[in-house]
Amino acid sequence: MRKVLLIAILLTSMAGFTSGQEVKGRITDAQTGEPLKDAAIISLKSSKGVVSGADGKYTLPVTPEKQIVEIRYIGYAGYRKEINPAQGEVITLDAALVPEIYRQEQIVVTANKVGMNRNNVPMNVSIINQLQIENSSESNILPVISAQIPGLFVTERGVTGFGLAGGSAGKISIRGVGGSDASFPVLLLIDGQPQFMGMMGHAIPDSYVSSDLEKVEVVKGPASILYGTNAMGGAINLITRRQKEEGLSVKGRLMYGSFNTQKYSASAGYRKNRLSLLVSGNHDTTDGDRPNSDFKINNGYVKIGYEISDHFLIDANASHSSFKAYDPGSIYHPNPSVFDNKSQWVDIERSNVYFTLSNQYEKAEGGIKAYYMQGDHDIYDGWKSNDENMGMSIYQGLRLFDNNLLSLGFEMKKYGGRGTAATLGQRSGEWITVDERGAYAIMQHTLFSRFTLNAGVRYDDHSLFGGQWVPQFGAAYEVTPATHLKASVAKGFRNPSVRELYLFPPANSALLPENMWNYEFTVSRTFAQNRGQAEVTVFKAEGDNLILVVPNPTPPPPVKNQNSGTFSHYGFEIDTRYRIVRRMNLNAGYSYLNMDTPKVASPEHQFHLGGNYHLGKFDISANLQYIGNLYTRVAPADQMVKNSYTLLGSKVSYHLTKNITLFASGENLLNQAYQLQYGYPMPGITLFTGMNISL
Repeated sequence: MRKVLLIAILLTSMAGFTSGQEVKGRITDAQTGEPLKDAAIISLKSSKGVVSGADGKYTLPVTPEKQIVEIRYIGYAGYRKEINPAQGEVITLDAALVPEIYRQEQIVVTANKVGMNRNNVPMNVSIINQLQIENSSESNILPVISAQIPGLFVTERGVTGFGLAGGSAGKISIRGVGGSDASFPVLLLIDGQPQFMGMMGHAIPDSYVSSDLEKVEVVKGPASILYGTNAMGGAINLITRRQKEEGLSVKGRLMYGSFNTQKYSASAGYRKNRLSLLVSGNHDTTDGDRPNSDFKINNGYVKIGYEISDHFLIDANASHSSFKAYDPGSIYHPNPSVFDNKSQWVDIERSNVYFTLSNQYEKAEGGIKAYYMQGDHDIYDGWKSNDENMGMSIYQGLRLFDNNLLSLGFEMKKYGGRGTAATLGQRSGEWITVDERGAYAIMQHTLFSRFTLNAGVRYDDHSLFGGQWVPQFGAAYEVTPATHLKASVAKGFRNPSVRELYLFPPANSALLPENMWNYEFTVSRTFAQNRGQAEVTVFKAEGDNLILVVPNPTPPPPVKNQNSGTFSHYGFEIDTRYRIVRRMNLNAGYSYLNMDTPKVASPEHQFHLGGNYHLGKFDISANLQYIGNLYTRVAPADQMVKNSYTLLGSKVSYHLTKNITLFASGENLLNQAYQLQYGYPMPGITLFTGMNISL
């Protein structure tokens, strides 16, 4: 009797086991086919999950009801599948995950304000993805962009930031357009919102923190059809990250290095159902690599998102930056003692608020954006200023019929401010404001599934200069699924800033907008089972009506701003990436620039080679950069100065535990002597060590 009872119990337990529901499968890399170990497979209904084994295989017990299975793996796009298993059913669910480094680059938003396949965008768009950002030890994003995007260059001062006023860096040049002290024809954006100081017209480079970003999109060539003024030479869109995982996550970083440089950052993200929250703070301080070059900065950021429905999303962002920078002076200054005792300084406060209501349907995508930013600047020479920059935009992409996209947009801007200094004369203390309005329409249509035509026009109206038309034309052709051709012709413009019109002795209220035309052709190809990408672009840019400081025919003052400049540039760019195996990525780029006349911050040759390798608990990355024929001084003509140099940087990380990573990094490991701006030598070998914490 006892034996019969045991057999009955065994049969009952076996029946219970075989009647259980399961999901089985294998997780692999979509590019290489390699199995992914420790991928998380979770039932969102029960919140229970398992991880994949060394062969990528898994078995997940589930309940007999409709539910969603989610597969997650760091560095890869997430995967979700709805299942509805019957009692005792075993479901096979294999997943080939796409690396995030590639997924991010399939869709871009900066080129049309709505998500578009990058291959169909006629203009040249380069991307810095999250992996590249995280592999860098930079707390500011601009050095990362400058080192890795061919044709784009940013001047800096190393560990001492960028600064403002005398001795300031942060000049951005794209294909030789920009870099001048007199103008700023490259537009910085955060989530599509324009960034520039209301009076001077330039960005505030020290404010752009890398830890808050998911990726960066760079339009090389005019983006004025979408963004108006200051996008004449291109646009850099800093796209902030969003909390994607349910629950709470915390990240932190501590760094210490050469010149008593200390960098601290912390962020916390929270998501529950449709609500997401991200808060971060950063603090950098350094004694500087030269006497009297101290620098310190604090940045705070908060982002709140709420999914009203499956079609509507609200985002609200706010940030604040405060920094104090000291000018150590040019090493060629005839009286260097004037910089002693940290006597030349700038004290800056900047605040930004953004709001976006976006919509997304199968045949429509768009939104409403509004922004407000203001700053208080205090400089050692007595200059004090308050400035504002505010605006709103409405944009909508409509797919009225198959293979067609119509993009419509309207925006308003208002910016200006007031400054107090003896050199301002009659306008000292007066609040000066200008207004702009713009509307655009862009039609894109695909013929025969391969040939895409793009044409659009913008009408821009300025309170001082009246209206002007800004056209753009482009085409893209899919030769094969792996090979694409693109061509575009576009106009760009830049309206004179408040400073150029009204402030300081060269001011001229009769100035007119600057203009340029850009022509480019791009060939792109994927290879090695989509593990590699290569892109080659040739371009020509011609500009006129540029604002230059020239002798005044009716002094005083002795000089005057005048629309009297022209330029003609041409060149080519090569950008490649190759994923050798799942654990190793390489990227390389080169650009050649020919200019009719030399210009500062615009090197003739740029080359970079970088890569990262994952080995057990170690991550190793290295970057080599060569800059050839960089002019730091172009006037007077008989005293022009240029230099060439090669930089090597590296970073080694060790994953001590699941939550703690230790790292050490070095910059300028070849100890090169070089200058990015005349009279301001860059630091030699610079070393850092630190810790990343993730909870």
